[in-house]
Amino acid sequence: MPSLIDPIYGHVAISNLEQLIIHTPEMARLRRIQQLGLADLAFPGANHTRFEHSIGTLFIADKIARSLGLDEEDIVKVRLAALLHDIGHCAFSHVVESILKRNPQYQPVLNGKNFLNHEMFTKHIIANSLHIIPEIGAYAGASFFQEISRIATGDIEGVSKPYLSQIISNDIDADRIDFLLRDSYHTGVSFGLVDVDQIIGSMALNNDRIILGGMLSYDEDMALTAAESMLIARAHHYSAIIHNPGTQGARVMMLHALEKTLARYKESGNDVKEAVLKFFTTYNDSDLLNFIEANGDENSRKLIANIRNASICNAVARFTHKNLNPRTRMALSTIARNGIAKKMFEDGLAKRFADKYGASVLVDLDVASGIPKSTRIKIGEEESFLYDESTLANGLVRAISRQISLCVFGRAGDNTALSHASCDFLLGIENLSPDLLRFIRNENYLPIEGILLIFYSAHRLFSSEADGKITMPRLRNIAKIYYLVRELGKDEKLKNLFDYRFHTRYGFSYSDKLFEDIQLLVAMGMVDEDLRYFEKKGRWQQRYEYVLTNDGLLYAESIASAYQNELAIIKNYLAINKHSIPRDMLSVASKRYNRVPG
Repeated sequence: MPSLIDPIYGHVAISNLEQLIIHTPEMARLRRIQQLGLADLAFPGANHTRFEHSIGTLFIADKIARSLGLDEEDIVKVRLAALLHDIGHCAFSHVVESILKRNPQYQPVLNGKNFLNHEMFTKHIIANSLHIIPEIGAYAGASFFQEISRIATGDIEGVSKPYLSQIISNDIDADRIDFLLRDSYHTGVSFGLVDVDQIIGSMALNNDRIILGGMLSYDEDMALTAAESMLIARAHHYSAIIHNPGTQGARVMMLHALEKTLARYKESGNDVKEAVLKFFTTYNDSDLLNFIEANGDENSRKLIANIRNASICNAVARFTHKNLNPRTRMALSTIARNGIAKKMFEDGLAKRFADKYGASVLVDLDVASGIPKSTRIKIGEEESFLYDESTLANGLVRAISRQISLCVFGRAGDNTALSHASCDFLLGIENLSPDLLRFIRNENYLPIEGILLIFYSAHRLFSSEADGKITMPRLRNIAKIYYLVRELGKDEKLKNLFDYRFHTRYGFSYSDKLFEDIQLLVAMGMVDEDLRYFEKKGRWQQRYEYVLTNDGLLYAESIASAYQNELAIIKNYLAINKHSIPRDMLSVASKRYNRVPG
């Protein structure tokens, strides 16, 4: 069997079918797409490619599959899915995906569907392009590659063995293990120990799902330790690389150059959607730079020239969760997850300072994505969530959830004019945010605000204030919150506000997205999460309880008028069912809760 030599793993064996796929144009394109986009401008060694990462993911996926004792047929599928999992990635990583979210009119349409991310292109390419190549088709047909396309993108629907998809795309998977190791190796940034052998050795199959655990108490401890190490690395990956001002500056320069070029390209009567389709299917990094230089205006071409010369704009102001108040953080977190509003916010803030200071700036708002949410640990004979068993893991989920970076970039000569503008920047942020949130609500429901309204309604229902103290409810069971959301979502008038998909694979109604939104509310300071210990079957376990913060109360009051009808239904439902809502009552000095000085 032929092999490739990887700088991290050494010899990686490649099958004949994998060799054929590696030599297709679709796969060869990944050799000229950098894994971290423009991060090499901040980290000179970070010029590794999507192809290199794909080979590494194949290697790790093979180790996981064999450790789980899968048969050879399943190992073949997992290896192919790992090899192909990034085949639909665009040149320069996620910049183009951001543009498609900001400008839906540019999204290519295939088979009647708007394509807006690399997973959709990956699934399409695997399912429709490979089996028609005669040499590859001789090994397997269309139905085989249809299944591979689902496994490669983490889709468990239509896959006979869901754990095959989990190997490629999960909280702890071959993709993440490799990119954390590889990005650390090439950037020179240490994320902490990612113990591959310990992580893989802790994996087991249970009810067609991959869980972590072991036969002995010590094995359980080591499984937790291995999972925690992954989360530490993920948290550091964002703060050290993705939100590095150099990386962020290069990214925003590329985004603005390409966005302006596409607008000009469309005005000239060209088919923008067809061009974008090529970005995901045939273009590499150099092709995209050439496209901008050939079709962009003078300013766009200048930005690309600066990128080529590694002349990145300077961060003249930077805001994170540390210097944004909770309500502003919450607003920006919501705006950042809506592409159109994000564009309006960034453009609006840039215009404000161009008008006031005569300085041209670029604004970039970015938040962490892919919050870990579904890792399961086997403790004794029972399953539990990793974050319910590990206080460290829970804290790391919060650390990842709260990562927000708002950078304002200017030319070197503009630093003097902008050096004292931080207070004005904050004022601009706070003035723009409410209007943009209203814009988003006019276009779409915001389920995360629906969750906040549940906490707000419970607070109003159960709270009382007397003798300088406020007594308020601490909701005692997160599973009950899932239940409340599911039941409220059955109301015809609330189904869009509580648009969550639930499943019962863990023995109760659970939603990944709902868990993520609750963690975001905690991370943004809207809700406090308290740790409580309890004994069950001779073991001490922990659970988290939730109480609305004063900032959450004020934020909920500020949005209540936008949800008057929905809020009335929520309040009525909680009032009728108040005796079945598990809660403790917490008393706090009113001055302390309201943060009154003195």
